[in-house]
Amino acid sequence: MTSTQPPSAPDCLTAVLRASPSEIYLIDAATLRFVDVNPAARRNLRYGAAELLTMGPLDLAPQLEAAPFAALLATLGGDGAELALHTEHRRADGSHYPIGLRLLRADAAGRALLLAMGEDLSVPQASAAALEQVQSRFNAIVSNTPGLVYQFFLHGDGAVSFPYLSDGCQALLGLTAAQLHQRPELFLELILIDDRKSYLDSMQASKTALWSWNWEGRIWVDAWKDVKWINLRSTPRALAGGGVQWEGIMTNITESRLEQLEVKHSRARLAELTAHVETVKEQERTRIAREIHDDLGGNLTAIKMALAMLAKRLPPESTALLDKAAYLDELVDRSIEAVHRISLDLRPSMLDLGIVAALEWQSQEFQTQTGVPCHFVSNQKEIELDLDQATTLFRIFQEALTNIAKHAHASRVTVRLARLRHHISLKITDNGAGIRQSDRAKPKSFGIRGMAERANALGGSLTLSHAAGGGTVVAIKIKLVSPREAIIAAAAAAGAVSPQPSHMKKQ
Repeated sequence: MTSTQPPSAPDCLTAVLRASPSEIYLIDAATLRFVDVNPAARRNLRYGAAELLTMGPLDLAPQLEAAPFAALLATLGGDGAELALHTEHRRADGSHYPIGLRLLRADAAGRALLLAMGEDLSVPQASAAALEQVQSRFNAIVSNTPGLVYQFFLHGDGAVSFPYLSDGCQALLGLTAAQLHQRPELFLELILIDDRKSYLDSMQASKTALWSWNWEGRIWVDAWKDVKWINLRSTPRALAGGGVQWEGIMTNITESRLEQLEVKHSRARLAELTAHVETVKEQERTRIAREIHDDLGGNLTAIKMALAMLAKRLPPESTALLDKAAYLDELVDRSIEAVHRISLDLRPSMLDLGIVAALEWQSQEFQTQTGVPCHFVSNQKEIELDLDQATTLFRIFQEALTNIAKHAHASRVTVRLARLRHHISLKITDNGAGIRQSDRAKPKSFGIRGMAERANALGGSLTLSHAAGGGTVVAIKIKLVSPREAIIAAAAAAGAVSPQPSHMKKQ
């Protein structure tokens, strides 16, 4: 029976040399020549095995000096002591690479040997350099980003944390990064109570859908005793255990937000001014129409009566005077007719009969003047409206018919008036050429703009759309004002009561 003997020490070293992915060199301690070099080292050095056996450590690392190197090796004992050394190896093609060596005694079969195990440091150094470059670029981007770059964790148990906060933390939030790291709940406490629900709702929506988190709200910065508007934009990633991580940026949008609010308030004030101007105009038109009708119309009627009396007293043979009297009588009739027409243009007396009668009358007038059939339909015979509302709706209707007459080239117009539960709806439909989007946006498109502003002034809306089969639909919706609201509005306008400020109302 054949017995298997354990390999000798050199055989064990040879097996280790062959299998190791690290560079391993077996060195004769007396001659400082390589006894064996493993395949990993040969591949990196690009020398042949036979050529390496004629060389030693000083040949691969010319920067090492023989005497100091020998003195270092002499410090190695046989008690397992190691020597660490960092140097550079020169390849067969003349290139160099950094290497870290660990040397120890490895005597075998009575022969003094040294074992050197080396690690090529070029890859870790290159990785470290690349990482440092990436970090440098990241730091440069973050430091030049106007705002706070951050990471935010929502853990599965509901706890939150801020693993990363850029240097802009204190400038934006009035808190240091260390404070938020230690007490992340402080961020929620910064948000004004009125805005917290929207913040938490938007966070939950982003978590559920794993979609971008975009939120705007107000925070109280105690350091400056001031309110700031901030915008939060971040991208979520699901984590194990049901948590979510967001990376994003917070920015200070106070200035732009205040500008938006100022623009909004300016537009509101402009709308109020426009509505006031329109009201004053209508009042002035009513006054002028009344004076023209009562004073001028009355005077003309008196003149006509006086002319009739004079004409009766003229001798029958005074043909010239009779012709002159007839001419004057005809001139007075035309003047009375002009007064009537001007009074109607300023303020149609049909408005006193209600909005339904006024719109139906205007439809007939349009048909008579243009020859275009205009069919009017109302779902109720009478609709009670505030005088300002009725006048505004009538003026919008007049402008819509004027636009149809000028631009539509229509052969039919349909008008539908309806009283809904909370609104008055008026739709004017024509079968004309239609209106293009570019026409609506023209700088001098004052007709459509004026109609829209009149509707907005009453809390209503005006929309333009294409009619089925061609043409245009002008749809006006005006909110109905209850009698109680009308009384309160009239009293407020007269200064009897002032609206309660919103901040004084009970929450």
